[in-house]
Amino acid sequence: MPTVWEDVAPLRRAILDHPFLNELAAGTLAPESFRHYIVQDSLYLAEYSRALALAAARAPTASGRLEFSDGAKVAVQVEEALHQAFFAQFGVTAEIAAASEPTPACLGYTSYLSALAATRSYEELIAGILPCFWVYWEVGCDVKPRAASPNPYAAWIDTYAAPAFGEATDRVRALVDEAAQNATASTRAAMVTAFRNATRFEWMFWDSAYHRATWPI
Repeated sequence: MPTVWEDVAPLRRAILDHPFLNELAAGTLAPESFRHYIVQDSLYLAEYSRALALAAARAPTASGRLEFSDGAKVAVQVEEALHQAFFAQFGVTAEIAAASEPTPACLGYTSYLSALAATRSYEELIAGILPCFWVYWEVGCDVKPRAASPNPYAAWIDTYAAPAFGEATDRVRALVDEAAQNATASTRAAMVTAFRNATRFEWMFWDSAYHRATWPI
């Protein structure tokens, strides 16, 4: 999907320029905003792992089934790591986590992925899954070189700048590219829409965390 990657360049720039990530890189992000983010990310990952598992079940190739099933497992493992590390570091108790509900941005994103899984093609589903890999990899690579040291968010930065995460991103991207090459023109157009919408939700997720957004009513 190299063409759509360039098409969403303004969205990607808006993400990289967002104060949440600029302040995270500087180590000055308010702990309350990061706490909001990690709680919502935990809720997101629980649903994202289901989307990955459904992509694995629908994948037409063995490589797709293996990659998406491995991704689902890693998403669950990351969710557990959040509970053990970031939750403890930023004062999120089990009671706080259990009482939390997804914000409009989180629920919108996960519901969109669920809708792709339930009602749209496999190709659209994996196009919608890809930004969570590709955008985070770009964010990790952008933030890591400019991050202050010491930095209270160093562990988060290192996770998404790690070569292993980049390799996983490349594998998922290759699966999406392969699906796009074999798809009809109308399916490719739908894949572009799914990719763009998911990238929009990525920006919304960070913006929601920065402002510690809740339901307006």
